[in-house]
Amino acid sequence: MSTLHTVNKSPFERANLDACLGHALPGDAILLIEDGVFAAMKATNLAARMTDAAKTFKLYALAADLKARGMDPANVVDGCTVVDYAGFVDLAAANSAVNAWL
Repeated sequence: MSTLHTVNKSPFERANLDACLGHALPGDAILLIEDGVFAAMKATNLAARMTDAAKTFKLYALAADLKARGMDPANVVDGCTVVDYAGFVDLAAANSAVNAWL
């Protein structure tokens, strides 16, 4: 069964996103929350990597955290789905495990 991975730290300050991408299995879901949403944005040096990751993993970003940081959900990388808190709950319920990359 699949795992939901949550990443809450900025990829520009910590290596938890790298660790997540290295351990997640194809088909797993990765939800970017808190400062992790910086990884979802176009026009960064991570944009191509995240677009590629979305081809292997189900990639999501939490809408409230994008908004809290003044980011436009329309500017997330291709393949990343923006979800609300109810979507977060749905993801947790749809996966057999949740792994928080702190």
